Amino acid sequence: MRTPTLMALAALGLGLSSPPIAAQTFTVSFPTSASAGPITGRAFVFIARTDRTEPRLQAGARRGSEQFLGVDIEQLAPGASATIDPSTLGFPFASIRELPAGEYFVQGMILPYTKFARADGHTIWAHMDQWEGQRFNDAPGAIVSGVQKVRVDGNARIALTVDRVLPPVKKIADTEWVQRFTMTSKLASAFWNHDMTVGAVVLLPRGYAQNRAKRYPVVYTIGHFSERAPFGFTFDGCDRPESAEARATRLARSARETGCEFQQAWTTGKVPEFIAVFIQHPTPFYDDSYALNSANNGPYGDVITKEIIPEIDRRYRTIASGHARTLTGGSTGGWDVLGLQVHYPDVFGGAWSLYPDQLDFRNYQFGNIYADSNAFERRDGAWLSREIPSSRGPEGMMELSMREENQAELVIATKGRSGGQWDGWQAAWAPVGADGYPKPLWDKRTGVIDHSVAEAMRARGYDLRDYVERNWSTIGPKLVGKIHVAVGDMDNYFLNLGVYRFETFLESTKQPGKGPYYAGKFEYGRPLKPHGWQPWSNQELLRMMDAQVKKGALRQ
Repeated sequence: MRTPTLMALAALGLGLSSPPIAAQTFTVSFPTSASAGPITGRAFVFIARTDRTEPRLQAGARRGSEQFLGVDIEQLAPGASATIDPSTLGFPFASIRELPAGEYFVQGMILPYTKFARADGHTIWAHMDQWEGQRFNDAPGAIVSGVQKVRVDGNARIALTVDRVLPPVKKIADTEWVQRFTMTSKLASAFWNHDMTVGAVVLLPRGYAQNRAKRYPVVYTIGHFSERAPFGFTFDGCDRPESAEARATRLARSARETGCEFQQAWTTGKVPEFIAVFIQHPTPFYDDSYALNSANNGPYGDVITKEIIPEIDRRYRTIASGHARTLTGGSTGGWDVLGLQVHYPDVFGGAWSLYPDQLDFRNYQFGNIYADSNAFERRDGAWLSREIPSSRGPEGMMELSMREENQAELVIATKGRSGGQWDGWQAAWAPVGADGYPKPLWDKRTGVIDHSVAEAMRARGYDLRDYVERNWSTIGPKLVGKIHVAVGDMDNYFLNLGVYRFETFLESTKQPGKGPYYAGKFEYGRPLKPHGWQPWSNQELLRMMDAQVKKGALRQ
């Protein structure tokens, strides 16, 4: 695996003139005060150039990550040590030998895993989300050391003792506007043979407490795990007006208003009255289940439609009908809402999908998992090899390559347990491997694609364009007027490419014999609109949903 060399870094003007270290060893151990028994999980060392935050919080599968390394541990006893040395995979440098000699802030961590003896007969170990949203470096129950400033410069052996257990996530108090609840999912718990929590953040409309006879339509919002209220609704900081510069920057990217602006419209009755619900559904593999039934995650499509939605209808005065349920979300949530809409067309009355994850796996972000042989590189004949990008800036410059991001995920965890984006998709859509973990779509070290996994993903209906096209004669009549998609033309993750393909099929339904015509809407941000682009404010979005609900009511 290629890694940045010292010479290359010097050429970039980073001023790293010291020679690379020859070797370095860290040991990570914990006392009985941190855990009385042995731990199976992952041990880490984090190495940062500054102490602006703890080193663990400066690392991850992202551009600008500080150096970190990780190794699996199995039944590590108190007082025993896990060893991290030059043979241990790291990121951004693959080996600690690449790290320039110097003084660094260093921290150790152990992330304990939970044993799951699943209903499918497989027993696996993975991190049980503690309502933090699968943040490996900030998970309750993780054990961390203090931060040491040390010189890393050769053959030294640096011992790190992790003895501080990170506390549970603090609960947020309910208000007259925002309520939260959690529940144990019977369906997911049966699959995992372990209590599995799902939940919701509920935003109530103006006058809800007073108008006790009134029932309301529901907009379900979905996306990466959060405790925030739907649509960014907040009172925090609303006494400080947005600066003209911040407003201009925001509007250049998206028409979405601030949370304070939305709150003011919501609380003064300037938007249609909805109950807004943000669904929380993390799994042991990712902070979001991807909202459909999954061989690895469990039956989360049924969890949402047969448990969470009925619970919302029981707790709140909803209009408990498909025509009065709308969906919206961005990125992961953009895929989720389309997945729910097309796989459960009678349950929902319309989806507004924003910059959704890949809708056509011929553009799995950039690559084609059905035809390409390698996810990391493309060869031009026998001579030239080009790295495949994972992300880019709005002007086209690559920010992170596929090889780099997958390397980072492999440092966070083996067996698809990193909680990172590529592992998250694999867990949601791939079949179960012989070892009980998600069957790899590609080799994390070489990038070689397993086309049998890709075809299994397509057969299960996770390639949404393919699924909709194959089943249009059956589901098409139930989806007319319900599909709305918006994406920037320079989406940072190339997600616009799959949107183009999805629209191409849906527009073809206008042709004789291919109907019914889908009668929805696709909108593209031009020019140079990045990931996160939205063509209308959330207030406008609610007005469109209100019109959709009223149209659906006429057909009841």
